[in-house]
Amino acid sequence: MAQEKRPNILFVMADQMAAPMLSMYDPASVIKTPTLDRLAKESVVFESAYCNSPLCAPSRFSLVTGQLPSKIDGYDNASELSSRIITYAHYLRREGYHTALAGKMHFCGPDQLHGYEERLTSDIYPGDFGWTVNWDKPDVRPDWYHNMSSVYEAGPIVRTNQLDYDEEVLFKAKQYLFDHVRRKGDQPFCLTASFTHPHDPYNMTKDYYDLYEDVEIPLPKTPAVPYEQQDPHAQRLMKIIDAAEKDLTDEQIRTARRSYFAACTYVDHQISELLRALDNCGFGDNTIVVFSGDHGDMLGERGLWYKMNWFENSGRVPLLVHSPSRFSPRRIKESVSTMDLMPTFVELIGSNVSPDLPLDGVSLLPYLTDSQAPKLDTVIGEYMGEGTLAPIVMIRRGRYKFVYCPIDPPQLYDLVDDPREVNNLAAGYTSELPIISPFSHSKYHDNVGVLHHQLTEEIRPYPISQSDPLFPARVASPSPPRTPSPRRKDINAPLPPAHVQETLRRFFQETAERWDFTALTKQVVLNQRQRRLVNEALMKGSVTGWDFTPRSDGSAQYVRNYGVNADALEDFEVVSRWPRRIAT
Repeated sequence: MAQEKRPNILFVMADQMAAPMLSMYDPASVIKTPTLDRLAKESVVFESAYCNSPLCAPSRFSLVTGQLPSKIDGYDNASELSSRIITYAHYLRREGYHTALAGKMHFCGPDQLHGYEERLTSDIYPGDFGWTVNWDKPDVRPDWYHNMSSVYEAGPIVRTNQLDYDEEVLFKAKQYLFDHVRRKGDQPFCLTASFTHPHDPYNMTKDYYDLYEDVEIPLPKTPAVPYEQQDPHAQRLMKIIDAAEKDLTDEQIRTARRSYFAACTYVDHQISELLRALDNCGFGDNTIVVFSGDHGDMLGERGLWYKMNWFENSGRVPLLVHSPSRFSPRRIKESVSTMDLMPTFVELIGSNVSPDLPLDGVSLLPYLTDSQAPKLDTVIGEYMGEGTLAPIVMIRRGRYKFVYCPIDPPQLYDLVDDPREVNNLAAGYTSELPIISPFSHSKYHDNVGVLHHQLTEEIRPYPISQSDPLFPARVASPSPPRTPSPRRKDINAPLPPAHVQETLRRFFQETAERWDFTALTKQVVLNQRQRRLVNEALMKGSVTGWDFTPRSDGSAQYVRNYGVNADALEDFEVVSRWPRRIAT
């Protein structure tokens, strides 16, 4: 019996694409994405997918490694991902896959491959430590921070840096497929094509911009919140993007949104072109197509722009898996994260992650196959970039989202009753966490040699069960600590319902057990200081950049009389043609 052919994987990423805005999630959306809409009808679509950090590099590091940012020093957009950290590219390459990356992954440091056998383009952003965040000087605003120019200068253009980049990404990704079918057709591949649109600046060519000429561009569903009424983190974000004391007209907001919508349509067209090449090469039937992103964009919701917070427009990402012959189309309501993609990719090719290596992500295969295996419905997130001076963490489970930072008031939202996140159920409570035992931290961090699904069933304090789907009974632990109720700043304010108080108490307890905020803050600041000094030194004298440069050898291209292409002209033309037509 012939052995079943292993599937290829085509992983397509968009940058800063807000899932709640897309028509595949919101039928009322005016964004035109016909390719994604068609794929969604034939795919397993995750309706509640999140990034694990709402910033480019940390999010991508978690995605490729399956680990939380704090475990891999993924703090900001100048963080270095260590060469010793395992990625999905390492796993698949070890199993005989050809792994290739076209486009953005925001790697910083000397290792610009991280398991990819071939990188087809450079990155769009610097590979050095120049964008390191400085919590030691919170009042200093570096020139590389976001600002409001992307909004003020939004509209149609002829050319941008981003367009230059994405057209190269598409060309190189298509060329990879053409080369692979002609020269490595029997070897399975994993091709990652990562576009930089619809990331700001909000500009797009006139042909895409004009597609929205007769479209009523909606204003944000949640109007701008006055600066003094924003939560402390939102206030800090408004300062760093230089939006704290600036009012926007409806026309400015609509122009920026229209440009963003046009950029989404542009990405959709790029995906269409890539899928056409996939089918033309004969790979379509045996390729699993996965589409997702690194984070979203607030687009003026609540008066906020870009990302760097845990509100839905910033933290949620699109996620679909397309392989109709393997997985029946369905919609998944449980919350998952992009960190889950690493173990998912490994299992999709029939392999397994190493049980003796750290892993926080959980395979999505039970969702894809609709099996009865346990499903967590839980996302853990961390943010340690610009705009904060301490880690901001998020737990998304069931109907609730809990956001905590030791220097800010806590936030708890019921996303079923309050999808716009306007009613903070934790309002009035302090950020003081309960005192916990050292054992509680160790069960989340000393997990080498324990598979994540074992952690969730044996160590995790709140495994999902039928009796209490949000917070079931705790697993017994040595000397379990007392769990006091969260402290309230305003004792005269009306108490929330009892079930909300209990939910909040348990989120506080879990947060105290998952994170040692004092140690983590020291870890982040020390790492920042080290990178800043290294960068200052390496920018002196003769600079050797870490930015990746794809190899290009003209002697190995097209028709040559020497080297690898020195075949007879007729023979060379035959092997370069696909499909091959040989005269009989």
